[in-house]
Amino acid sequence: MSRVEPLPADASPDLKDTLQTYKNYLGYVPNSVLIMQHRPKLVKALAQLAAAVWDKESEVNLGFKRLVAYMASRTHGCHYSMAHAAEAAHRLGMEDAKLEAVTEYRTSPLFTEAERVALDFAVAAASQPNAVTDALFEKMKRYWSDAQIVEIAVALNGFLNRWNDTMAVPLEPEPIAFGEKHLARHGWRVGKHR
Repeated sequence: MSRVEPLPADASPDLKDTLQTYKNYLGYVPNSVLIMQHRPKLVKALAQLAAAVWDKESEVNLGFKRLVAYMASRTHGCHYSMAHAAEAAHRLGMEDAKLEAVTEYRTSPLFTEAERVALDFAVAAASQPNAVTDALFEKMKRYWSDAQIVEIAVALNGFLNRWNDTMAVPLEPEPIAFGEKHLARHGWRVGKHR
């Protein structure tokens, strides 16, 4: 049960276009955004940041960036964001085998060395305290440009993971079904917030 009730999608008429963008992309408006409607400026700010992070002109494959988000959320322990990130990776064309092997990325032949380093970076950046070292950053620079590293950085997920767990945001039916099918073997479960 959410600690703050989601507002109906039509509660803030000035957010109609923003919420429609979520609906067009996901097929539904996330409960986290419906809760944020209590402060409409927060919804607009999040939408702008998310649009920049998930820009279609990204230099980093969007499906892979969602796997990075998944590993950051997994490190944080936010099951709401894990399900959203994994479902989005799938929607963006990430093959199921790679998605299902992401927790074994260090040894799975499905991942390149560049991807392994980026996923190590995601785990380190999402750790408390932050575990990104100069050595890890230098390793990132061997495979990724500065612009790509900025795209891969997981700060948006850090905010969303903390937000979703703090508010105890209920997961929507679509990511629940996806999580049960693809993530349960990695310890994901519906209703878990921490």
